Amino acid sequence: MEFMLIFKEPTESFGIRKDPGASPAYWAAWNAYLTAISQSGVVLDGRGLMPPETSTTVRVRNGKRQVQDGPFADTHEHLGGYFVINVDSLDAALEWAARAPCAEVGSTEVRPVMAKQTASKQ
Repeated sequence: MEFMLIFKEPTESFGIRKDPGASPAYWAAWNAYLTAISQSGVVLDGRGLMPPETSTTVRVRNGKRQVQDGPFADTHEHLGGYFVINVDSLDAALEWAARAPCAEVGSTEVRPVMAKQTASKQ
């Protein structure tokens, strides 16, 4: 079964990434998690994301495109990255989600992935 682990971190965690005193522990926790999940063989794909302020949000209203710099929602958690994993059960996916460093200060959303669709020949 394929699941996406969606890592959400509080705004403060993104600040820790650049803090010379706190960032080594932050990155050490993530590196330990990345090593463990990668060595397990369950990862199909995954990436970290740049900070929220680097994003651009696009909406279409009344047929007109609206572009806004940064995330649209004023939120206290930001999407930090994701993995798509292939495991035997939801319980196994939840175990990996709970091990993510952000689960202690933010959250890890676990969502089943839809099966790939192939284009039919006409």
